[in-house]
Amino acid sequence: MSVKRGGLGTNLDALIPTSLSISGVEVGQQNEVPISAIAPNPRQPRTVFDEDALNELTQSIKEVGLLQPPVVREVSPGRYELIMGERRFRAAKNAGLKTIPVIIRATADNDLLRDALIENIHRSQLNALEEGAAYSQLLNDFGCTHEVLATRLGKSRPHISNTMRLLNLPASVQRKVAAGVLSAGHARALLGLTDEAEIERLASKIVSEGLSVRAIEEIIAAGIKPTKTKNMKTKTHSPKLAQIAEQLSDHFDTRVSVQSGKAKGKITIEFSGGEDLDRIVEILKKKN
Repeated sequence: MSVKRGGLGTNLDALIPTSLSISGVEVGQQNEVPISAIAPNPRQPRTVFDEDALNELTQSIKEVGLLQPPVVREVSPGRYELIMGERRFRAAKNAGLKTIPVIIRATADNDLLRDALIENIHRSQLNALEEGAAYSQLLNDFGCTHEVLATRLGKSRPHISNTMRLLNLPASVQRKVAAGVLSAGHARALLGLTDEAEIERLASKIVSEGLSVRAIEEIIAAGIKPTKTKNMKTKTHSPKLAQIAEQLSDHFDTRVSVQSGKAKGKITIEFSGGEDLDRIVEILKKKN
């Protein structure tokens, strides 16, 4: 079976070899097939797709490529039926793609396919976006949990969650990450902003001026409006506070900001979901 390189750089060629095996058993193959050769799954229970979200994904695919390959099964020579990834499949069609990368399932055992994908992440040299897409596919398509991924990959749950969040960045910023002109650290710092235009502006500033991750974090912190609490004048450039924030970030394995005023201060600990919040609470409960 011939394999074409698709999407971004190493993504599929690195993540899924021509033959995907585990314990000597072939569980899937990588290929790029004509989108016209793929039929939707007639047993798909989901019939309504959010149009705005679908349009956003379509635009992302146009600019960045299809990072998460749908899973299909071969029903006859050269013809396939969609198993997982109908939203990506629809967005790819809307984007006008003629061919798309897919995982052709060679077994009905999804656990084997999931385990093989996890094993291949260890051996792959993926950029941050491709890594996030791989995590997202394992969680959404194969019912994997953050805890299982963290244990199997030797990563922290916040790392997995924060890497997946990079997929929410504007497509133009994702393209800079994919091209290697914007680091994963810079991209994660940009997640502190919510305005898409502001994210794109600051991303361009990083590239043009060579700003450090710490500088970006300070710029973003300086742009946060102080609360209405009296005497709460935020100081964001204190080296001591920055050092404390960095130490706390390392301790909690998530982003922590420290603000100080004349009478009182504030420590903000970010978390990415219920499981991550529980983890942080357990750390807070422990006596040092």
